[in-house]
Amino acid sequence: MKISIIKFCMLCFILLFTISVDAQDFQGKAYYFSKTTMDMSRFGRGRQMSEQQKKQIEARMKSWLEKTYVLTFNKEESIFKEDEKLAAPVNGRGPSVWGSSFSAGPQYKNIKEKVFLQDQEFFGKQFLIKEEMLPLEWKMGTETKQIGQYLCFKATARKVSTDVDFSPPRRGNNNEKKADSLKVNNDSTKTKIKGEKVEEVKEVKMIDVVAWYTPQIPVSQGPSEYWGLPGLILEVSAGNNTMLCSKIVLNPEEKEEIEVPKKGEEVTKKQYNDIITKKMQEFRDNRGRRRGGSGGGRR
Repeated sequence: MKISIIKFCMLCFILLFTISVDAQDFQGKAYYFSKTTMDMSRFGRGRQMSEQQKKQIEARMKSWLEKTYVLTFNKEESIFKEDEKLAAPVNGRGPSVWGSSFSAGPQYKNIKEKVFLQDQEFFGKQFLIKEEMLPLEWKMGTETKQIGQYLCFKATARKVSTDVDFSPPRRGNNNEKKADSLKVNNDSTKTKIKGEKVEEVKEVKMIDVVAWYTPQIPVSQGPSEYWGLPGLILEVSAGNNTMLCSKIVLNPEEKEEIEVPKKGEEVTKKQYNDIITKKMQEFRDNRGRRRGGSGGGRR
């Protein structure tokens, strides 16, 4: 009985402070801070790193691992893109070419037509990633927390990871290079041989998603690829990445046109990941050849 009274009070509170989105020209902007953690052992190159060395690497990669984004949205459309601020160089260095080449471009979602588009540049070539928006199987609970002035509810889901390992190529001998195969999580395969029969076994990596949404802003939008909840998603954690909303502006005086990305070679997410994987393998092969050439004259 006590729980029912609490739920009823919460529902009344939400209905009282819910933003009306009936107007045709309704628009909002949500600002997110994104932080990605990385396994620093990938940079050890076969040796133990000191804490000072780890901190130096983290400082150099901060502009890549910590970013701010803006989600511009209305009832049906949204565009999610990095806040256009130049990152200050660390120790006289800016973001590496390797890291900047993998930064996600503007992401467009149309929840009415179920279309996801991403304007993406990769090593000087323009791509247009196009996917059908498939909703996650969200499990909505009653757990709540306050984010700014908004009451948020928790929702969880599991999804297939479609990320590529963006770590710089490992150094090592040729045998290590061959053994260190690249994997794209949404289409990784292993080959099993049974007599004369060859089987391809797909390895699928699943990750847990935890989202906090507010029914006070009743639009089914969210940062990056996330959507499908009865309220704007203000925080989402998936894998090693967390995005948290720091500011919301509703119906700004100067409204921004949500432009549909159109330029670039049209590819699916899988095709784009395959292109990245091939490029990363080329980097590894070139590094291996350089090491082999430089060491050829030694005794």
